[in-house]
Amino acid sequence: MLATLRSRAGSAPQDPREVRDPRSVSTADAHDLSVTLFRRLLELDEGTAAYSYVRNTLVELNLSMVKYAATRVRHVGAPWEDVLQVGTIGLIKAINRFDPERGFEFMSFALPTIVGEIKRYFRDTAWAVRVPRRLQELRIDLAKANDALEQELGHAPGARELAERLDITVAEVHEGRLAANGFASLSLDAPVTAEDDDTPGVSPRSLGIEEGRFETVEDLESLRPLLGELSERDRTILALRFGEELTQAEIGERLGMSQMHVSRLLGRILGRLREGLLAEEPGAGAA
Repeated sequence: MLATLRSRAGSAPQDPREVRDPRSVSTADAHDLSVTLFRRLLELDEGTAAYSYVRNTLVELNLSMVKYAATRVRHVGAPWEDVLQVGTIGLIKAINRFDPERGFEFMSFALPTIVGEIKRYFRDTAWAVRVPRRLQELRIDLAKANDALEQELGHAPGARELAERLDITVAEVHEGRLAANGFASLSLDAPVTAEDDDTPGVSPRSLGIEEGRFETVEDLESLRPLLGELSERDRTILALRFGEELTQAEIGERLGMSQMHVSRLLGRILGRLREGLLAEEPGAGAA
């Protein structure tokens, strides 16, 4: 199936019906095929039938991200179909803006864009509770800064990056985010089901989504600012352990140190990252 789709993508069929249902492709194959299609997109002229075919196929292949994002961030009482439609708009924006030559993975770029589009829709439609004007204005400033930084950095900015851009504190960033509570953020540990309301029961597993991959993307987005504060050696150790998936002994051989020393360093590095993540949580450190 994947080989057939790749062949068709390479020739850019004029009739989209030649690929019967891209949504039936597995998550892993969809990822690999998306890479191929983005490269093909660079070779085509925008506005042509071939360009539209490839872009539309990319949308179909990645709709699972829209459904996942819709289960993560949902407005109480919002029609499920409306949320999916807004999320799909976010997916299309991500496809239009994505540059494969910058070296970022599409999923890490698209997922924050989709979630941001859905949240923006909820914020712009109505406030669930009365919010002071100061916080409403802060929410608007945060949304503008978020869009600008996302384009500059190639990923969704963290609280610290937003705080620096707006010259405010991290606590104020969290306050502004919490002010826009016209939407409900759902935990991965409590996926939406038909028992919650009239929304169709959906969970990452039922969608055939690799939940761990999406979860990893969210973790990495939060970690980016913290990783930048690490030393070159510490970043190298993390890359070897979690990028190349080397054992501690293999890392020791590569860097000329004992396995025990690598173990201690990893423990210290991960502890520092954990503390940094907790420090960015709203209300962290509160009694």
